[in-house]
Amino acid sequence: MEIADVESFPVAIPLETPVSFSNRTITYRDHAITYVRTREGREGVGYSLGYEGAGLIADAVESMLAPLLVGEDPRDTERLWREMYDGNVQIGRTGLFLRAISTVDIALWDLKAKAADQPLYKLLGGYADSVPSYASGGYYRDDKGHEGLRAEIGRYLAEGHDTVKMKVGRRSVPEEVERVAAVREEIGPDRTLLLDANGKWANATEAIRACRAFEPYDPYFIEEPVMIDRVETMAAVNDALGYPVATGELEGTRHNFARLHDTGAATILQPDATVCGGITEWLKIAHHAAAYDVPIAPHYNWNLHSSLVGSIENGLFVEYFYRDMDVKVFDDIVSEPLAPDDEGLISLPSEPGHGVQLDERAVEGFRETADEVDRE
Repeated sequence: MEIADVESFPVAIPLETPVSFSNRTITYRDHAITYVRTREGREGVGYSLGYEGAGLIADAVESMLAPLLVGEDPRDTERLWREMYDGNVQIGRTGLFLRAISTVDIALWDLKAKAADQPLYKLLGGYADSVPSYASGGYYRDDKGHEGLRAEIGRYLAEGHDTVKMKVGRRSVPEEVERVAAVREEIGPDRTLLLDANGKWANATEAIRACRAFEPYDPYFIEEPVMIDRVETMAAVNDALGYPVATGELEGTRHNFARLHDTGAATILQPDATVCGGITEWLKIAHHAAAYDVPIAPHYNWNLHSSLVGSIENGLFVEYFYRDMDVKVFDDIVSEPLAPDDEGLISLPSEPGHGVQLDERAVEGFRETADEVDRE
């Protein structure tokens, strides 16, 4: 096979109402979409959440990465990853540029699995045919008080989930304790409660104070209690609590994840293949973690991550957002999005490739929306 064309562009999907987590409020979700096409007529697709920078990610793909790829064999994922990364290391070790590499690498693996006529998870090892999911939510909205929060969590239980995640950190510690207590009361003592602070607290003292206040409600983990760059601070928090820190959704390559583990900053790792460098790098992170019995619980993107978790032995669960909660909206452009059954299990796609087929008409519509947002 030979790569003939690489195309990348942003899409923007509006939210019905603004939604907030601990440190920001958003009104739409943008993603960078990348297609890699071969001379033989095959096509692979990759993507990454843009956080209002999807256009920049797409520009990086087309201007910096596409020239390296045209004429190459898309099955050479190891070599092409190294050439994309090493060839741009002065500007692209992490962040936006690594997301650009991620979109390309995901598309290459989609092509690779299609060429092998295998579902991605089977090509990668086939550890399980379905994976557990948890319902992620508990965001802040102006009109959602404790009763609204309870109703949301109750809906997740009714759908069959035994594990739920909620946001913390936007309000004062006493107010957050009340929110956590309300959710624990709603789910009962035997279900699993996850907390996510999105790097809210400025130092170990503040983070430990807040997280200890949540301990009576038996959280399974606290995600990103401090900003991810403060690795030693996060390690101090992890060491001080009676429940573990989980992190990694914004982290880069295997080397950064090794540091998180080696410093004791995280007990559960959350690599996102659309962020850390794609599937090639995600697998290195997961397999290295397996050597230390460290669980992998990736961030978001269940349509892709379900197959990845289903390919490894140390996968914990995947994060799932219900579309009508109007928080994560990528399913609006997926032809057949994955969804959990009434026990919270997601069955893995059986068709060749990673199974994330995009709805071309929807993509074009939200591509126009991205153009409108850019003009604003």
